[in-house]
Amino acid sequence: MPRPLGELEDAVMTRVWKWNRPVTVREVLEDLQQERSIAYTTVMTVLDNLHQKGWVRREAEGRAYRYEAVSTRAAYAAALMNEAWTQSDNPAAALVAFFGMMSPEQREALRDAVRMVQGPEETSAPRNPAAEKPAVENPVVENPPVENPVGENPAAPGGMTGR
Repeated sequence: MPRPLGELEDAVMTRVWKWNRPVTVREVLEDLQQERSIAYTTVMTVLDNLHQKGWVRREAEGRAYRYEAVSTRAAYAAALMNEAWTQSDNPAAALVAFFGMMSPEQREALRDAVRMVQGPEETSAPRNPAAEKPAVENPVVENPPVENPVGENPAAPGGMTGR
């Protein structure tokens, strides 16, 4: 599970995700400098750390590297949500509380996501919980097949030999 990105790591990854292409330290630096004073070596160190943590891959280009995201911001956010949810001692209550914090737009996005995951055949028909139950909950095999080793009498109780 990914550890949440630090503030500067997030600022750098935001650009890498937004641009969705291999980027150089210089490109990230110039964009970050519009918001804050930051050194080239700081950005280079952050990108190197992100590479070591597995967030970006890099390819040498001359004496520098081009960095590219390994996964999407959506995958990162999903991993963080999953980690938070699984850490709860009551996952159902955590989900209810989370849904309660959502805006109407976020709840609609959630409904859309559930429809996408379920597929068209599951969302077009009304939900019938009785139909979701398996026909046989605990199948019992009355007479399980038993091998008949040589010399045993299958008709004798316990498969004992008739000798």
